[in-house]
Amino acid sequence: MLAAFVATPAPEDPLSVLEVGDRPEPEAPEGWTTVQVKAVSLNHHDLFSLQGIGLPQERMPMILGTDAAGTDPDGNEVVVHGVVASPGWTGDETMDPKRSLFSEVHQGTMAERVVVPKRNVVPKPAELSFAEAACLPTAWLTAYRMLFVRSGLRPGSTVLVQGASGGVATALIKLGSAAGYRVWVTGRSEEKRAAALALGADQAFETGARLPQRVDGVMETVGEATWSHSIKSLKPGGVVVTCGATTGFNPGAELNRVFFTQLSVIGSTMGTRDELDDLIQMCRITGVRPQIDVELPLSEARDGFARMLEGRTAGKIVFTI
Repeated sequence: MLAAFVATPAPEDPLSVLEVGDRPEPEAPEGWTTVQVKAVSLNHHDLFSLQGIGLPQERMPMILGTDAAGTDPDGNEVVVHGVVASPGWTGDETMDPKRSLFSEVHQGTMAERVVVPKRNVVPKPAELSFAEAACLPTAWLTAYRMLFVRSGLRPGSTVLVQGASGGVATALIKLGSAAGYRVWVTGRSEEKRAAALALGADQAFETGARLPQRVDGVMETVGEATWSHSIKSLKPGGVVVTCGATTGFNPGAELNRVFFTQLSVIGSTMGTRDELDDLIQMCRITGVRPQIDVELPLSEARDGFARMLEGRTAGKIVFTI
């Protein structure tokens, strides 16, 4: 079957080890099922996998991809929840110390077919296309959990989203705007800032710019490049929610400002199956839809990876099968 995979890591040149070609058909063990993939979205996690970050050589070759939408063996349209809990785990899957994502321990979703635990299959409503649904389990679910579960903020709060054009950032803008938050964003270019305003952001600023006033919360996906600005942008008692660090994991600590102004720093990772179902229903009811930058056939995956690596994104990159 056709798949996008990695057989050896390349920390300095990830695109050089991206392979798109034939892989063996998967076999579903007991308690698992096979999903015929119709669409899968690209995430920074996939670039990290090409670099060998979180994916050692001994687990390769590994099919990439953490989320997908498709059909089950009975023809039902489904969305795949990307967090794989350990056998017997109950409760919040993101708190399982032995959890993994597809493409870390188990083969990923960037293929014609993928096997997944039956509990990881969520019904897809007809109102969502396969491409839209494929954007939800990683980037959009991450944004949903950050904003509605972890932040403690309420509609009417002012939220700063660092980095206006990535998958999580565009999800935060659209979800926050739909739920009644005042959403401010930063972006590196005038084009990215204009795109964020078109998505529903109230104001857009240059990266690192002094804001008109301090904000209630900051949603952080960028890391080292924006961390100091995030901390300095918060009101006393404000909260920064971080889910990743695409520019590096060594931010300036700003600890004096954290304790003196009594800030909260909250980590957030992915989301639960129930939260994914809630997110799907929110999209169905409100009409909010993922911002898709480009749809490409899986055979042209290299072009999509190059767009992400070079920062040429304005929403999600989706591969269709």
